[in-house]
Amino acid sequence: MKLLIRILITSGLVLLIANFMSGVHVASFTTALIVAVVLGLLNIFIKPILVILTLPVTIVTLGLFLFVINAIIILLCTNIVGGFKVDSFLTALLFSIILSILQSLVYSIIGEDK
Repeated sequence: MKLLIRILITSGLVLLIANFMSGVHVASFTTALIVAVVLGLLNIFIKPILVILTLPVTIVTLGLFLFVINAIIILLCTNIVGGFKVDSFLTALLFSIILSILQSLVYSIIGEDK
């Protein structure tokens, strides 16, 4: 049940951010649901591989390179999900930062901590 709530929250936040950011386009709520699921799967399977491969760069940048990895995950999601488009790398970077902050806020408000 917690997973379903997290997916619904993430999809709502994706739609909310897409309404305010000019470079992010989401076709519908079902597309946002698919984006939430695909982002979750990419974060489970692809992100750890990218983190391990870029560990020296991440250490040198004191962890700031993880923002770049998050943007790459967003761009991968745009290639997988039709109806979801992010215009540029910088837009994906800003989108991932805003999404992470909003997810943290919403999860702390409703009591869904990791």
